[in-house]
Amino acid sequence: MIEGVLAGVRVLELGQVLAGPFAGAILADLGADVVKVERIDGGDDARRMGLAFRHGDALNFQVFNRGKQSVALDLKSAEGRAAFERLAGQADIFIHNLRPGVPEALGIDGPALTARHPRLIYCGISAFGAAGPMAMRPGYEPLIQAFSGLSSTNGGPQDPPLRAGASVCDQGTGMWAVIGALALLQRRHRTGRGGIVGSSLLETALTWNGQKADAYVNEGKLPERHRSGHPGFVPYEAFDTADAPLLICCGNDRLFAKLASELGRTDWLDDARFATNRARLAHKAALFDQLTPLLAARPRAEWIARFEAAGVPCAPIHTVPEALAHPQVQALGMLAPVPGEDFCLTALPITIDGERPALHGGAPRLGQHNAAHGVAAINAPASPQETSP
Repeated sequence: MIEGVLAGVRVLELGQVLAGPFAGAILADLGADVVKVERIDGGDDARRMGLAFRHGDALNFQVFNRGKQSVALDLKSAEGRAAFERLAGQADIFIHNLRPGVPEALGIDGPALTARHPRLIYCGISAFGAAGPMAMRPGYEPLIQAFSGLSSTNGGPQDPPLRAGASVCDQGTGMWAVIGALALLQRRHRTGRGGIVGSSLLETALTWNGQKADAYVNEGKLPERHRSGHPGFVPYEAFDTADAPLLICCGNDRLFAKLASELGRTDWLDDARFATNRARLAHKAALFDQLTPLLAARPRAEWIARFEAAGVPCAPIHTVPEALAHPQVQALGMLAPVPGEDFCLTALPITIDGERPALHGGAPRLGQHNAAHGVAAINAPASPQETSP
């Protein structure tokens, strides 16, 4: 196991459920010492975000809190606030995604906390952003996808607005927080001072939808909806074969020529409707009337073998088990064992000096590390009753 590239960096996380904890998990995987502050009564709500998996906690809690330490504090008490202040004074980076208004009520908002700890890099994550009439509103992943317009661009022309399957706003915001924190850590090497990073789920959603929004703003084009296609290339989407769907991506005219040749339809290259990508965009339906039955005539495996040999980009549309079982995915080693546990989790999608950052441990029990940080132990684990948002 390589030494973590962030060894020696101390992170204090006051995170709930996903965006803040994901930022902390990234930093923990990279070797930072991450202390997660939790409520004495039940801790992070993600502990109950699903059925019990290990140690009474849900699998989601393990995913986003691996490799951290847990300190349970009552931040409404003088003792809890004093302990938090001491931990903040020892930290390089502080991350939170508290409800709007809570940091100010606790006296740990960005300006206040960095005034007391000038070297601290403060990362605040919110739902709707730090400005505007909705800045004080909380929010969840599907709400932000809907509000931002992201859901309206997902799916096909006849589908209702659809949520993306992954928590792209929550996890993306955690990534932006980490990028901002590491940028300020570099600046601190030069200046000796920390700073404040702000990001939100709404800003992340608007960024992910930026191509479509920029096309609307600059060209007046409303986003077209493609279940698997692309507004700029044809053919560049999924097709049914005789037995299973296949994605074909002809990102230029050279690749289309290879496709046409393999299908025995070199006449398309002399047809003014299909000879160039811009022409194919204008005559997509006419091309697909001819292309679709050709692809449906043979099984997917045969097409994949032929197209790969001809240099036509294509891929089977896998289920999750199929993807995980594929030799290419297996070779990447993305599933990593959790030290001290009997299960694996998906690791970070990067390698450093040729090695993927290893997981450093499972998620902590609530208050497990109180004593290690000079904090009084909590009396007993909180009951795992369900709590409302």
